[in-house]
Amino acid sequence: MNRAGQTDAPDGTALAALCMAGAQVSVNVGAALGKTLFASVGPEGVAALRTSIAAILLLAIARPWRAMPARRHMGWLVLYGLTLGSMNLLIYAAFARIPIGIAVAIEICGPLGVVLATSRSLRDFLWLGLAIGGLLLLAPWPGAGVRLDPAGIGFALTAALAWALYILFGKRAAQVKGTTAVALGMTIACCVTLPFGLSAAGGRLLDPSVLGLGIAVALLSSALPYVLEMKALGRLSARVFGVLTSAAPAVAALVGFLILGERLTPAQWLAVALMIVASAGGSLAGRRV
Repeated sequence: MNRAGQTDAPDGTALAALCMAGAQVSVNVGAALGKTLFASVGPEGVAALRTSIAAILLLAIARPWRAMPARRHMGWLVLYGLTLGSMNLLIYAAFARIPIGIAVAIEICGPLGVVLATSRSLRDFLWLGLAIGGLLLLAPWPGAGVRLDPAGIGFALTAALAWALYILFGKRAAQVKGTTAVALGMTIACCVTLPFGLSAAGGRLLDPSVLGLGIAVALLSSALPYVLEMKALGRLSARVFGVLTSAAPAVAALVGFLILGERLTPAQWLAVALMIVASAGGSLAGRRV
């Protein structure tokens, strides 16, 4: 139901779900490409390249100086940008220590927490339960045969908190025109990532081969997906957005297999299926919001 008391068109929710699917594919392909740069500039350098290049591109597209947001919106934009930068830095630190699919599976705790905290329908807990089941299958339990770096798990869990805040702050920031909000948020995110990137990699960030791949990472991991997500945030509640993003481990696992050669066990493929069903269920639930 919208502010005018009218029911939102189903097509609007379907478009938002499609935007989310495109964003997840794009961001995970970018993450896999970014991981190939860790040997050259480290995870901090990749995070800095991703946000700074994306900020330049988005500023050129949105040109927010033509119509700056009202002062009442600036606080939310700052919080959105800071959590965006933190999320980038933390998840790349996790990717450097544990596989992408596992890191994203742990990070999904953030959106799942938002769903649980804001759900008002028992039916929504069915989709949440399926997503949690997939998460449990992907989790690195003791005796699983592969010892994961505790620091990597810690970074992924902290990234989960940043992702939850990103959803909540992004919902507020979405009151501003989508491309303007993303451009300003990405610029603010650089205040978090650039100091770490410059400290870790310095002038290597400007190496032509690094910069070229960095542009591809920025486009795939930041510029395109965050524009798509802002469009989705403007049409979906935080709880439905959270359920949709629970498909992220499935997408990450598939991308990890196709690009990085990470092979999944049967239990992990079952987790992929559970995440996909949870995402579809969340899309249907969004029609009632």
